[in-house]
Amino acid sequence: MKKLKLSLDNLEEMLPDSLSPEQKAKAKTLFYKELACRAHQFYHGKMQTLPKAPVLGFNWFNAWYTPGVSNISTTIRDNNDTSYELSNRGNLVAVISDSTRVLGDGNCTPPGGMGVMEGKAFLMKYLGGVDAIALCIDSRNKDGQNDPEKIIDFTKMVQHSFGAVNLEDISQPNCYRVLDELRETCDIPVWHDDAQGTACVTLAALINALKLVDKKLGEVKIVYFGAGASNATIARIVHTAGADPKKAIMFDSKGALHQNRKDIEADKRFYRKWELCQTTNPHNIESMDDAIKGADVLISLSKPGPCMLKPEWIRNMGSKPIVFACANPVPEIYPYAAKDAGAYIVATGRGDFPNQVNNSLGFPGILKGALMVRARKITDEMAIAAAESLARFSEKRGINPENITPKMDEADVFPYEAAEVAMQAIKDGVARKKMTWKKAYNTAKDDIEHARKTTHFMIDHGLIEPPPQNMIDKALKAALKNC
Repeated sequence: MKKLKLSLDNLEEMLPDSLSPEQKAKAKTLFYKELACRAHQFYHGKMQTLPKAPVLGFNWFNAWYTPGVSNISTTIRDNNDTSYELSNRGNLVAVISDSTRVLGDGNCTPPGGMGVMEGKAFLMKYLGGVDAIALCIDSRNKDGQNDPEKIIDFTKMVQHSFGAVNLEDISQPNCYRVLDELRETCDIPVWHDDAQGTACVTLAALINALKLVDKKLGEVKIVYFGAGASNATIARIVHTAGADPKKAIMFDSKGALHQNRKDIEADKRFYRKWELCQTTNPHNIESMDDAIKGADVLISLSKPGPCMLKPEWIRNMGSKPIVFACANPVPEIYPYAAKDAGAYIVATGRGDFPNQVNNSLGFPGILKGALMVRARKITDEMAIAAAESLARFSEKRGINPENITPKMDEADVFPYEAAEVAMQAIKDGVARKKMTWKKAYNTAKDDIEHARKTTHFMIDHGLIEPPPQNMIDKALKAALKNC
């Protein structure tokens, strides 16, 4: 078998031609899972802490630590805002999770979320020039139940060491309570990336998809399949951006959401879902078969597929239907199957298919923008500004049905997004610091370039060693064996 390049750029051509499209998709999923285990074990994770100040001689320790550092402590004591200038706080994010809803794997126990949380920190640094620390916490109370108040209390206590908080992989309904409370009570931005981040990038993709089919956001009929934190927030952000909630219908595991869903009304913890019951589906349509007829857009974030979305549903949609099947790690329907059923544009959450709708396009730039102006919170308007910036960036370099969003390797999208978010924070009155768009863009661009250059310097000089070639080859062999 021909060896895979370390870049993995030739993965597709390494798959046997005898495999069907579904088998190839499965093989790639198995390969990345196998490679992840081997690579994480080889590197012992993917983040480390390094100094950013020099040690030019022994006496510098007296400035970086005692006695000199005493002056730093008292200065910050007298004016807490100076902590943004005299420490790394102004570019530091806490990635906080209780690991109760990790990707499609559910409750993975507190340390089980470390791979994802380190991954967030990895992407923040390389894509956004932002430092981040993974903090996986135990939110269980004495009865063994996951308690949102414990997450809230913990975050409030650690907020003074960070410029922003990224909440991650907290199960529903606790995630609603945690985010809504912390957004209002913390003095720094608190961002729930599974919800707000996914919503931002989904809106960006939807804006461009609608341009390609010549339809307007305020006029389209949207069906949301899945009513978890991600899709519920997507609906809220998309409706805030101009979609008509009366033309929308959402489904959870028990059926359509509407004003007669007394089970949702009775459980006060699911207040975000109840809001959607009251604002969408005014005709109380019950079945997916009825809801999907003539729909322009299907946005699905439910359970990993590939058989969650039926091809006949897509066939019954309106002209040039748009289908977002974004469950991870396996979409609810594979793109080739959705296309065969008549979908004009298909997006998934994966980078090995066209049109990746993934929050990795959002949070590095959004958090960088918020940090640069020392925002007190991230408003919905800031999330929408980020979405519109992603859509504009894509449109400027050209879009088509197979390419509606930027890709993570388009480095310039992140400073552009960060500058737009920073300007919206100033406009919304939540910024402590003001700057021009150009200053924000240049600051973000410089920090991102520094992070990338540092990483590649370490690779080039052997400080980060390359993975063994046989690690990659063995991962592919194992994937094909189990495909």
